[in-house]
Amino acid sequence: MKQKLLFIAAIILFSAVNINAQSISKITGEIKDNNGKPLPAATIMLFRAKDSSLAKTEVSNTKGMYEFAQVKAGNYFIRTSVVGMQKTASAVIIVKESESVTVPAITLKTADKSLQGVTVTSKKPMIEVKADKTIVNVEGTINAVGNDGLELLRKSPGVMIDKDDNISLSGKNGVKIYIDGKPSPLSGTDLSSYLKSLQSSQIESIEIITNPSAKYEAEGNAGIINIKLKKNLTIGTNGSVNAGYNIGIYAKYNAGFTLNHRNLKSNIFGSYNFNENMNEFNISLYRTGVDTIFDQKNRIENKNKGSHNFKTGADFFLNKKSTLGFVVNGNISDNQTLTEGPMYISYQPTNTLVKTLYATGDNKTKRTNVNFNGNYRYAVTGGSELNIDADYGFYNLRNDQFQPNDYYDPAGVKYLSNVYHMLSPTDITIYSLKSDYEQNFKGGRLGYGGKIGFVNTDNDFRRYNVYGSNEVYDTSRSNRFQYKENINAGYVNYNKALKSGWVWQAGLRVENTNANGESTGFAWDTTAKAYKTYDSTIKRNYVDFFPSFAITYNKNPMKQWGISYSRRIDRPAYQDLNPFEFKLNDYSYMKGNTQLRPQYTNSFSVTNTYKYKLNTRLNYSHVKDIFSLLPDTTEKSKAFVTKKNLAKQDIWSLNVSYPFQWKWYSFFVNLNTFYSKYQSKEFGTGDRNVSLEVYSVSFFMQNSFKLGKGYSAELSGFYNSPSIWQGAFKSSSIYNIDGGVQKTILKGTGTVKLACSDMFNILKFSGTSNFTGQTSVFHGKPESRQFKISANIRFGSTQVKASRQRKSAIEDENNRTQNSGGGIGGN
Repeated sequence: MKQKLLFIAAIILFSAVNINAQSISKITGEIKDNNGKPLPAATIMLFRAKDSSLAKTEVSNTKGMYEFAQVKAGNYFIRTSVVGMQKTASAVIIVKESESVTVPAITLKTADKSLQGVTVTSKKPMIEVKADKTIVNVEGTINAVGNDGLELLRKSPGVMIDKDDNISLSGKNGVKIYIDGKPSPLSGTDLSSYLKSLQSSQIESIEIITNPSAKYEAEGNAGIINIKLKKNLTIGTNGSVNAGYNIGIYAKYNAGFTLNHRNLKSNIFGSYNFNENMNEFNISLYRTGVDTIFDQKNRIENKNKGSHNFKTGADFFLNKKSTLGFVVNGNISDNQTLTEGPMYISYQPTNTLVKTLYATGDNKTKRTNVNFNGNYRYAVTGGSELNIDADYGFYNLRNDQFQPNDYYDPAGVKYLSNVYHMLSPTDITIYSLKSDYEQNFKGGRLGYGGKIGFVNTDNDFRRYNVYGSNEVYDTSRSNRFQYKENINAGYVNYNKALKSGWVWQAGLRVENTNANGESTGFAWDTTAKAYKTYDSTIKRNYVDFFPSFAITYNKNPMKQWGISYSRRIDRPAYQDLNPFEFKLNDYSYMKGNTQLRPQYTNSFSVTNTYKYKLNTRLNYSHVKDIFSLLPDTTEKSKAFVTKKNLAKQDIWSLNVSYPFQWKWYSFFVNLNTFYSKYQSKEFGTGDRNVSLEVYSVSFFMQNSFKLGKGYSAELSGFYNSPSIWQGAFKSSSIYNIDGGVQKTILKGTGTVKLACSDMFNILKFSGTSNFTGQTSVFHGKPESRQFKISANIRFGSTQVKASRQRKSAIEDENNRTQNSGGGIGGN
């Protein structure tokens, strides 16, 4: 422990020592009208050419002149706007260290008279495709109203969510979810439950990063999905309130508020959101094995009795270069899942009903998550930058499940009842310390840093057999699993723009993983035909190297090319390692696998951007030891599922997107197609082999209409063709259409949105599996068609200007907020 702390301290000290004045550049130019006269008070925005992100903003003086001082070396372009004039953009500007660049004079033409005097408000497109990521802008999108975080992901380009809420991206599982740049330690049902507690009113955007650089953690085979929550950057005191109501089968409610106070010395912010809902899900599972047919039909009610999301913090601008910040955020929720329905058990040769099992479950879950972050930033505009983050977080999950198993003979007479009561508290704690440093070096940008992170998990599963009003602790079916994981990481990353139009970036990340797990309880001994005590210990210590590189050619900004590569890892979640058998009912259960190894992915992609609109990405990925959720049998008729490593998966994917706008109408279309092949011969021969291949297409389109007088409308939909879930299930196609209308009220400070999700009630799931002689057919229908109404009102200051003294510092702080990979995440 002492050596690890010394390691991170050395990085921080070395970074701090290297902070010094760097050589700087500047960009100057002038703005004229079509008569050659200077244009004062023109807004000039400087954008980075590699990703179109805003670098700086200036205003022309009385002579039409402007200057961007302290500009970092790189490629840029300028956009200019003046009221009553047509907007224009410059060609790419190449800036070297210690160089002053004079841009040729920009001439603005007079706008069409019909447009003069009209107030123009900017709105981000729903989806932006950039060289390194795809951004889904949730804020301001009509059809996002009333959706939770999981539903928003389902509708995002290339993202697929299966019947068990597992998330995959372009046919690859192993997606790592980040919240505000910080990786979530949750997985499986815990992660999906948390995402369902997030409302669209809290979310600003969703970033889909398929080939992250070395600065990011290597976890996440398919890449990273970063969910960015809203943060107010306006000067003064301001805030907003929102409320929403949904109705499908059951009513749903949400409400919240934000408050923010920002001045030249500090920024204090806070937000709170409440969500209460109830959703229904109907499923059927038809399974055959050996000589028995299991025909199961269930109705599942998921009740969110109250979910509370909060965030508060403060940033203190110590001087022009230094910012100190603190953030506390969390989620508290109370959920209940009720399951009811029969399982008909028949003798297959004669198709004769033998008995019926009613396994009615009542599962109550309470979750509490609180995270604390302290951060410090020292930045010289156009020069060095140091970021230090310290984080602590905890997740407390309390699960209380009551499960009766009632058996009826073919005549409908109950003859047996097995009742179980299961308590399963889980505690997760997270600690991390990290440092990132960047500086100009050899005409490019050099970055390096390190991180130490600890995750401790303790799950205590206790089962009681219920006899009338008495409960007896069943030691043979109880288990405690403790798991500790420590990851130490360091990275170096370098990027440079060449005058020839080439931009290249290369990095290497090294991660040392130390994992220790201990599962204690009882296991069934098939030889002795009795439960015996076991102590299953898991110990792993390994070092991995994760290289990455990217090359972009943008000499002609209208035709940009890029190629990238990265190596990624997915480590098993603690639930997937625990060998204990968790019973779902008397005939099905799930268990972990102590032999589950990490899965690794090598991913290559080629991208092309044509005229800033048509974006094409071709990707190939090879996955080794891929995780797959495989069904198996035991004791002839009983079924269980467990995760195992398949031999390999190969995926080719092609993504094409295009935005179009004509007057009052615009649309965005995204087409994602992939070919995937899963293959393994590790489990024997015949029906224990896995060999699945699939061609899959997903299509998303959004149509937007400006109707005038503050009205606008949207019509969007998606289609996913048949695919593969978890390496063993072949799924059928999924599709959906949403529609909505929005009205601006209160002189532009408020909006009212009406929407209908799954307008034609066509969203459903189905899949098949054939493994170990067991054939399964699954069907599911969620409560997807919902009518939704929401309102949002903003109040307080709308000032966005700052004095020249503090302008640069606030711009830098804003850029940090927009591009942050900080907190527990980032590296």
